[in-house]
Amino acid sequence: MKVAKHVVEARRRKLAELLQRHRYLGIADLCKEFAISEATVRRDLVFLEKGHLITRTYGGALADYNLRFPSFRSRRSTGAEGKYSIAQQALGLLQPEAVIYLDAGTTIFSLAEAIRVAPVRPLACVTSNLPAADLLAEVDGVDVYLLGGQVLRRQSVLLGDEACRSASHWKFDLALLGAEGMTREGIWNSSPAVVALQKAVMAQSRASAVLLDRAKLGRTAPSFLGGWDSLTALITDAPPEALREEGIPSYMTELKHIKSYTGSMSLRPNKEIEVENTPQKSENSDLTLPTSLL
Repeated sequence: MKVAKHVVEARRRKLAELLQRHRYLGIADLCKEFAISEATVRRDLVFLEKGHLITRTYGGALADYNLRFPSFRSRRSTGAEGKYSIAQQALGLLQPEAVIYLDAGTTIFSLAEAIRVAPVRPLACVTSNLPAADLLAEVDGVDVYLLGGQVLRRQSVLLGDEACRSASHWKFDLALLGAEGMTREGIWNSSPAVVALQKAVMAQSRASAVLLDRAKLGRTAPSFLGGWDSLTALITDAPPEALREEGIPSYMTELKHIKSYTGSMSLRPNKEIEVENTPQKSENSDLTLPTSLL
């Protein structure tokens, strides 16, 4: 039975409004909310995307925050001095032979720049950050791996269900994450899609540090990543007294405790297992997979 045009238009308006409130919703959520089929949801999403109201993703849709989100290039010039300081602190945590995850964002890109200048070798960097991957790909001794996922151009990042599945195949010594805000309650980020990938990465990580400049202090965002007990450390240029005033635990910035999670206690297999599982080179390729991915 053909549905009246005004009914379809009203449903699509409500769908767009729902995405504005929730920032991200999966197809299954939309089917349940509107009691319509997956095929109908997909047609509605195609229509809304053509009107530049949403960004479709693998398995769902993002609200138009992605279209309004400041571009990576414009964000690069904000707080450069603080980001440099944070990057230098984070660089000191890296150990040879570690497998690390580099999140999206310009502060993480500053860390990639620091690694390029003073490489920790050998190092395996897994990332969803397209500019960081491009920057580090030419550094000798640093192997770069990109997650799968959908490209969000303005954020220069890979996101979506495929990115989460891709992350689940890895084991990380240290995940270095970005965010949009930090408060007494914990860490906040721009959308459920971003948080979903970060949680998938954290589940596979021995340790996780969030890199946030002082401008993020006291700010919230649409999606909550987690409380301070879900992270290992905070790397920031915010003054200690400002952190105390906000109610952020002081131990989070004591970086010495994070080193016990990395380096010698790597998630890579021990030598006996590594011998058995030595990755085989393809006859047509010089590439090998790191043992952390096997």
